[in-house]
Amino acid sequence: MYYFVNRSTNASAESLNAKIKDFRAQLRGVIDKKFFIFRLVKIFG
Repeated sequence: MYYFVNRSTNASAESLNAKIKDFRAQLRGVIDKKFFIFRLVKIFG
């Protein structure tokens, strides 16, 4: 219903979620979670 009122979708959020999911798949077995979050913010932030 929200789309029909404001003509906006959550495509940007879905895109960001897909990028994060892909990034996590590349870094399986991450030990240092703080560094992982740091990299995530630097790349996608």
